[in-house]
Amino acid sequence: MTDARVWLITGASRGLGRAFAEAALAGGDRVVAAARDVTPLKELAERHPGHLLPLPLDVSDRRQVFDGVERAAAEFGGLDVVVNNAGGMLYGMVEEAGEEQIRAHMDVNFFGAVWVAQAVLPHLRTARDGGRLLQVTSMGSGGGMATVGFYGAGKAALDSVSEALAMEVERFGVKVTVLQMGGYDTGLFTTGTTATEPLERYQPLRTEMEAMWGDAASPAPETAAPVVMELVSMPAPPRRLIVGGQSFDQVMEMRRAQEEHYRAWEGLSRLAPG
Repeated sequence: MTDARVWLITGASRGLGRAFAEAALAGGDRVVAAARDVTPLKELAERHPGHLLPLPLDVSDRRQVFDGVERAAAEFGGLDVVVNNAGGMLYGMVEEAGEEQIRAHMDVNFFGAVWVAQAVLPHLRTARDGGRLLQVTSMGSGGGMATVGFYGAGKAALDSVSEALAMEVERFGVKVTVLQMGGYDTGLFTTGTTATEPLERYQPLRTEMEAMWGDAASPAPETAAPVVMELVSMPAPPRRLIVGGQSFDQVMEMRRAQEEHYRAWEGLSRLAPG
């Protein structure tokens, strides 16, 4: 067991977090599985005694995060891999969202991930072969989309700060990778969603967006786990990774469309010298 890694995974009670936890356990590693409600982890802990620690944690509470991380590191003697996965969805138009909804959303999706990153870095710096920090964002974080604007905004902010963090900590041997996830069947749009109060004026657009999302089945979360397991074993992992073949193609297409847009307005851009 001397080669076993120690993982801390937030949002581990369901979806991608649960899938990553199960994959790490199957590989002989030990896992601290953090979630607001750890009840769904009881059966998994019973199957892996001494290897899984369910950790009740609200990532939006900075003090609770720091205390929880210290408990996690003490339980298994350090941390090697941290997956910042906790998050939720705020579904609705920008005008419809209230201040409390917006702040609560960002407290989890952005600030919560920042608190976790700050708390784990002292432990990752002392990891045996350099700690790994995986920041779970979205393949859609490169641009805004109606009805999910705040979700995209939080993930885009996390993308940006994670790039900065990667530059800051690489000299200490800590490797940061942004996981731009595709559309997996995680329950994000059901149990993980807070919805705004709809305004009638947006109903036509809402209907269009719902038709565009469609009802096709999304891949199971466990299909993404092999990517993560291979990633954390790489001596020189990428700073960004799109997870999902279909998502990769979609992101490349979006980037081509963005470049065409900028080129179309290049003349106007060059009127200014900056």
